[in-house]
Amino acid sequence: VWMTAGVRIFRVDNPHTKPVAFWQKVIAEINATDPDVIFLAEAFTRPAMMHTLAQIGFQQSYTYFTWRTSKQELTDYCTELSGEAAAYMRPNFFVNTPDILHAYLQRGGRPAFEVRAVLAATLSPTWGIYSGYELCENTPLKDGSEEYLDSEKYQLKPRDWDTAERQGRTITPLITRLNTIRRNHPALRRLRNLRFHATDNDQVIAYSKTAGQDTVLVVVNLDPHHTQEATVSLDMPQLGLEWHAFMSAHDELTGETYHWGRTNYVRLDPGRIPAHVLHIQQSSA
Repeated sequence: VWMTAGVRIFRVDNPHTKPVAFWQKVIAEINATDPDVIFLAEAFTRPAMMHTLAQIGFQQSYTYFTWRTSKQELTDYCTELSGEAAAYMRPNFFVNTPDILHAYLQRGGRPAFEVRAVLAATLSPTWGIYSGYELCENTPLKDGSEEYLDSEKYQLKPRDWDTAERQGRTITPLITRLNTIRRNHPALRRLRNLRFHATDNDQVIAYSKTAGQDTVLVVVNLDPHHTQEATVSLDMPQLGLEWHAFMSAHDELTGETYHWGRTNYVRLDPGRIPAHVLHIQQSSA
């Protein structure tokens, strides 16, 4: 019925609570006639089961990204996803869901929402947001809970989008910009090309993606409360450059252009400049 109405993407709630063989059969039969139909596994469960669902046919998978907030957690988890698991798992980095309002968002305010949007949009080829994220809604049901106070699971929740935009109470312009950057840079639409670079501050993470002649380098301040400074030490060959080379680094978020080399100083202010999303091109000098 829904496919006839034009629906081509199905988010399956808790598929791990039903027989795996059932999903394998259903997805195979539907894709035999409609290969453009996508099934997204909403399964926050044990890693083995999440991997199994991907292996038997689910084209996209929810992930643990929501709970990975530190530099080490993000590095380890994204290295895992972009490694051997990338042969069958297509991670969808949701910044929030109807069930998950992480403490990072509850306590970090608008800067936290901006940071997580940048990370999700640039670390994974596919990312998602749940309605209200644009307005930085972050009131929990109670202290220590990841449930929303006014959950749309139980009530209608009207939102005045136009007023919020006029008053500057929305991060929609950032989300729009991130999607534009993704559209313009094929490197961000791939998974296995993710490479991390060293920084001397655990609150600052740096990583790059390269596809053909397109290279994007991202540097993010993970601390939504304080300005952070760091020296970023780049693995130049991973950027397609010699160790001694210099490059033009055009920030796709701010429009500024920097002249970078192997080591570079950054200063990122939450709420103003949460990150650099840099288009890298080799410089002549």
